[in-house]
Amino acid sequence: MEPVSLQDFVCALDPASLPRVLRVCSGVYFQGSIYEISGNECCLSTGDLIKVTQVCLQRVVCENPGTGQTIEIAPTFRGHFSPLTGPQSYGTLNELLSAATQRSKKLPICFMSTHRITTEARVVPEDQPLLLEAVEIHHGAKCARCVLDTEAQQFVLHLPLSQKGPFWEWEPGAPRPLLQALQDSALKDLLFTCPTLPWHSLILRPQYEVQAIMHMRRTIVKIPSTLEVDVEDVTASSQHIHFIQPLLLSEALAQGGPFPLTTEILEVPEGSPIFLSPWVASLQKGQRLCIHGLASPPWRVLVSTKGRKAPRHFMVSGAYQGKLRRRPREFPTAYDLLGALRPGQPLRVVATKDYEGDGVESPGFTSLAVGDRLEVLRSGQAHGAEGRDIDVLVCQRLSDQAGEEEEDYEQIDEDQILLPLYCSSSFVEEMNDGRRYSLEDLTTQFSLPCEVRVVVKDSSHPADPLPSFPGLRLEEKIMEPFLVVSLDSNPAMCFEIPPRWLDLTVVEAKGRLGRPARPLPIATVQELADAFYYSLRRLPAFESQLPPPRPPKSEGLRGQKKQTSKGKGSQNLQFIYTLTRFVAIIRS
Repeated sequence: MEPVSLQDFVCALDPASLPRVLRVCSGVYFQGSIYEISGNECCLSTGDLIKVTQVCLQRVVCENPGTGQTIEIAPTFRGHFSPLTGPQSYGTLNELLSAATQRSKKLPICFMSTHRITTEARVVPEDQPLLLEAVEIHHGAKCARCVLDTEAQQFVLHLPLSQKGPFWEWEPGAPRPLLQALQDSALKDLLFTCPTLPWHSLILRPQYEVQAIMHMRRTIVKIPSTLEVDVEDVTASSQHIHFIQPLLLSEALAQGGPFPLTTEILEVPEGSPIFLSPWVASLQKGQRLCIHGLASPPWRVLVSTKGRKAPRHFMVSGAYQGKLRRRPREFPTAYDLLGALRPGQPLRVVATKDYEGDGVESPGFTSLAVGDRLEVLRSGQAHGAEGRDIDVLVCQRLSDQAGEEEEDYEQIDEDQILLPLYCSSSFVEEMNDGRRYSLEDLTTQFSLPCEVRVVVKDSSHPADPLPSFPGLRLEEKIMEPFLVVSLDSNPAMCFEIPPRWLDLTVVEAKGRLGRPARPLPIATVQELADAFYYSLRRLPAFESQLPPPRPPKSEGLRGQKKQTSKGKGSQNLQFIYTLTRFVAIIRS
């Protein structure tokens, strides 16, 4: 096939023959073409191969052949187009008949006039189709018997052969919709007429969008057919060519398979790693991966260690099989107690710090001492020292007989106390729960955050690090899709990747792995880098809690500040007076 312009190739293309492989040829005035669509720059250089997968009609430009004026119409344009047999017009009906006789063309003949025709019967508008059926004598003169077809009825008109035009002959047949007129190869390069457009003849110039695949380009390339580039169809000689199309893990997740999918890493996102697991070092360009599918269940729990050392942070899969035991929770303020209060779940705590409160004028308020036992009942309001209501917790003071039988344990005093939410006395939860929970049961039955300790490690994860810590804080449950991935060089190393935060660029590799005979051992605990952990905590899902209220300013502190300010003012006045006296003595 000889090189042709991209526009000519698309206009002559049969959509049923797609896909087609094209080679970019050198044009007359350039060695390649660069264009930009929606901010994506693409270069078509001489010798490049593109695989055309789809052609979409964008618009049609109607051009007046006489003046060069143009009108754009949409592909959904409802007007009908009738082709003209040639660019030649005829001055009279007699000339039109003579030309038809010379071509041995038989009647009837379809034609139109570019001017309005006035007859005894009616007026024929310009560009109105007429059908010349016969030549007969009418009122003693030789006339053309013509039929005017309107939507209501047909009219028979007798026009003298000397009737002046100009006249254009039409191709016999009904007018065609726009798409049919463009798809009929026999009508290529013909003039058309359309009664709903302002010109008696026009040229249809369609403009297409060519969707194609290019080697090592991840997205579909969209090329306008009007791009000034010559192409050559090399489909027949390019059957062995495989176009490498990169793929993001997020795209593989959205496509939903087919899995398992063997891939090779082309690019790893820049920046510091988000996981501190051993498999992270293997994620390099050229490494082959096997994507097994979507991880189940889709939820994870953020976990932080408790202890004297700097906390470490983990993301634990919902498939974690270790056993956990609850630990008493610690609450630095009464506001934290409010966050842990749940309907139907009694919350009993022990004060671990003395608190002498002021600023509350409610008779139900008392100070707290280390060891005081309380049961948190509900939230409420109390009258403050400055005449404003403040938020408080309504609590019941419990007896100190914590070691007796259940009846004695449940005995409580009659008095209720009020704790301002800004109360800074520390508290520790009073609990007696020795049961072992799975991670799923724990997150279902109790609210987070929750203090736990791992008492039985995950048997499917030999390197489970969680049992080595004396305490863990389950902070938040997150819903995020993960992909189960293994290394081709080490199938036993199987882990889960979140495409949202670790979106590798891969390419499908040759060969497919069968489904494993038994479940893959998956690392259910991933240690997080501190920067990534804190970025997760800044997500909207973690910003639902408001900061605790500020305590009111102490009256004694305000008085002390005023007294200090007053004292400083007196000292300043004394210094100015002394300085003035000293200057006066020197001058004298």
